[in-house]
Amino acid sequence: MCSVSADDGGRVGSLTVGPTDLLIRQDPSLPAAGWGSFPMVPWAGRIRNGRFTFDGVDYQLPINFETHAIHGTGFEQPWEMLDRDARSCVLRCALAWVLGGEAEQLIELDDDSLICTLTVRAGDNPMPASIGWHPWFVKPERVDLRFDRMYLRDEDYITDGRTVSPPPAPPWDDCFAGPLATPRLWIGDAEVSLASDCDYWVVFDMPAHATCVEPQSATPDAFNLAGNLGGAVRLEPGEELGRTMTIAWTQPITYPAT
Repeated sequence: MCSVSADDGGRVGSLTVGPTDLLIRQDPSLPAAGWGSFPMVPWAGRIRNGRFTFDGVDYQLPINFETHAIHGTGFEQPWEMLDRDARSCVLRCALAWVLGGEAEQLIELDDDSLICTLTVRAGDNPMPASIGWHPWFVKPERVDLRFDRMYLRDEDYITDGRTVSPPPAPPWDDCFAGPLATPRLWIGDAEVSLASDCDYWVVFDMPAHATCVEPQSATPDAFNLAGNLGGAVRLEPGEELGRTMTIAWTQPITYPAT
């Protein structure tokens, strides 16, 4: 079963397989960035001090995490439900930042998977963009998270584009690239796997109650990395950036007693 909360950032609010919750549910003690699986748009991860320069103009974003702007604006905005049925829904929101544009989501539930498609579209102005998802998985009993390289970060948990290979051991709040195997987590009786056409993955496994595995089209702070090192793209008016994430699951087969 799956629930979607349009008013709470257009996020997947719950995802259950049998009796097992795969995602952290909403709780009054949790911040907006602390539950469910929410879209990150029009940027993913941190923007250092909320500042970036685009087309020679300096921009200051609202600060919403320590001294940084984090995870875009979409997760803090209500989304309009354009269409829905028992297995899918389509949502849209106008992006609440100075460069405008809009985002759209298609969320589809199958018997053994959840497929999320996120698109950001520039409006009247060109804009930089990166997108992704931030699923808060209930703390797994074990994981298989192997990548070719990890992006080095500073004390602000932001990279300058340098990488290290092989990555060091966890705990992590880090960005990775080059999955060496399908990312998998074992939660209760469910084996959960993730797939995406995103090139970057942020893993945050430091909380005792949850692990986040976040496919992103660019690294954190990609707007500030020269030479497109971080993967951010430039969208001209009307142009789009789209990506897909699939969360799939299997459960052990049980046989009747003989």
